[in-house]
Parts: sequence; C-alpha cells; structure tokens
Amino acid sequence: MKTLNNIYENIGLPRLIIGLFFIFLVISSIALGFSPSALFSDVVRRWLMYGTLVLAMVPGIQSGIGLNFGVSLGISAGLLGSVFAMEISFLRNWNEVLGAGAPWLTLLIALVFGIIMAAVLGVLYGLLLNRVKGSEMTVSTYVGFSVIAFMNIVWLSLAFKNGELSWPLQGQGLRNTASLSGSFGGILSNPDVVQSTQPAWLHWLAFKIGDFTLPLGLILVFGLLCFIVWLFFRSKLGIAMSGAGENQLFTTSSGINVDKKRIQGTAISTVLGAIGIILYAQTYGFLQLYNAPLMMGFASVASILIGGASVRRAKISHVLIGTLLFQGILVTALPVVNEVIEIGTLPEVLRIIISNGIILYALSKTKGGNQ
Repeated sequence: MKTLNNIYENIGLPRLIIGLFFIFLVISSIALGFSPSALFSDVVRRWLMYGTLVLAMVPGIQSGIGLNFGVSLGISAGLLGSVFAMEISFLRNWNEVLGAGAPWLTLLIALVFGIIMAAVLGVLYGLLLNRVKGSEMTVSTYVGFSVIAFMNIVWLSLAFKNGELSWPLQGQGLRNTASLSGSFGGILSNPDVVQSTQPAWLHWLAFKIGDFTLPLGLILVFGLLCFIVWLFFRSKLGIAMSGAGENQLFTTSSGINVDKKRIQGTAISTVLGAIGIILYAQTYGFLQLYNAPLMMGFASVASILIGGASVRRAKISHVLIGTLLFQGILVTALPVVNEVIEIGTLPEVLRIIISNGIILYALSKTKGGNQ
C-alpha cells in the first residue's frame, strides 16, 4: 500500500487522470473501427511536431524564470527567418538551380536567420525578466501576447515577390497561411515528399510501414536536440544555470552571476522556440502567421506540466511524456468525439480545458509565483 501511495504521489492526480483518459480514448478509437496504425502515426507526427516547442520550456524553468509563456518571441523569430529564406529562395530561383538541394538550403537559411534573431531577442527578453523578478510568468504572458500583435503589423507590412507568401494583387502583406509544398515542407517527415523530390539515398528519412508513417528524419533531429539539451545541463555551464534557478542565494555566494545565467537560459529557450516552429511548419507543410501561434506557448507549458515538470524543475523525460499525452489526447479525441457526438468544436474545447486546467493546477501549487 505504501508503494502504491508513493507511485500516486510521484505521478500526481492530474497526470493520472490525463493518462487514463488518453488510454480510454485509444481503446475507444480502436473499438470504433479506426485503424490503429493510422491513429498512432498521427500521434507520433504531432508528438514530434510540438516536441521542440515543449523542449524550449526546459532552459527557462531550469534557469529560474519559470514557465516561459513568452516563447512566442522565439516562434516569431523562426517564422520571420522562414519567410525571409523562402523569399530569398524565390528570388534566387533555387528550385531551378539546385533542384533537390533547394529545400535543404532554404531550411538551413531559415534556421540560421531564426536562431540569430531569437538569440538577440532572447538576451533582451532575459534583461527584461531580470528587472521583474518574482513576476516573470505574468510578464512573459504579456510579452507573448504583445509580440504576436506586433508581428501582425510586420506581416501586413512586408512586400515580398514570392506568390506562396504574398497576397495576390495587393503589393504588400503576407498570407495567413503559406504553403511549403514548393519549399522545405515535409522533407524530414512526409514520405510522399521525400520519395518524389529527394535522391534515393535520402528515402530513409520518411517511409511507410503499412498505414504507419515513420518520420525517421524528424525523429533523429528531435532526438539530437533533446540529447544536446540533456548534455548541456550536465556540463559546468548547465549545472551552474540549474543552480541559479534552484537556489539563487547559494549560487551567488559561490561566485556565480545569477542574472547572467537567467539571461542565458532565456536566450536558449527562445532559440529552441525558433527551431521548434520551423520544425513544426516543416512537418505541417504550412507556415501559419498572424494569430495562429498565439496559444502555442500555453500548449507547450501545459504539455511539460503534464509530463511531471514544475515551475522550478524540468527534465527531458517531462518533455517526452507530456507532449505525447497532450498531443495524443488531441489526436484521439477528434475522431472519437466526432463519431459519438456531432459537435465539431468539442475537441478544441477539450484542448482548452486540459491546457488551462493543468496550468491553473501548477500555479495554484506555487501560489502564482516562481519560487
């Protein structure tokens, strides 16, 4: 009985309920006649799509800034890098000049632009958070909403030549949703794209086993990012950053600049947000601009909390488990709910209830603070 109580305390009631609910949805989906292979294929795809965005929470939490609702800064930088890369690709006619290499070069340029902009914004964001210690999560929420509103103005102001990005006949302004079919969409995750556009020696990046799609390229990239973050927090710099987040007084007395570590953690979190949105768009096949990324920070926060993280401690395992549970519920809820109840918006309502409910639970445990 004592062992069961310890397991229960470690898992927690919210994660237990959500885990059981996910299992219930999987069983219900199979019982209703849905293909298990196709269902798990969708779960894996969404798990990997959102994984890096959830991973972006770890450096922020470990460095002491708490749940980074302001990851929208990194997301905006990644989107900006992507549209610039697509415009350059169009102007240089890379598809004609480079052939199968064009999507890879566009993806690389998007990552380079996005990472550089995210790093700069992350440092400035970290400086801001150092001035509002104790209210980081509140301020980061305002930052997240504000940057999306500001980027709406940016998207409306850009005058690009690429027809996939710009509104036709308007002269300026970008579309709400831009297709990546002629760019880097699916080159790490879509078997149809990989098999039709890439040389034979790259066909292993994504392939099908029956109804199940294995995006091996995306798995390797996400796994590499997780390994790098895991390795970083076992390095001297990472341990110092974790110490700054766990006990600022002791860390300061050890001669470590806590404010500097917080800025570094914020910058790394913002950079991972930029990489995450590019990988998300690559998998989804579209760039979603304007208000589409508005709630991604909340979904990322909810995912890592479901996985077992707190506002002070987070691990890679929390990212993997939480993203799988959160996205798995969304994937399985849609077909089940549509089959049982003909209310198209109910899965979205469930997403809002789950994400906001988990965030509220976590904040109530810490009385709204970071410490």
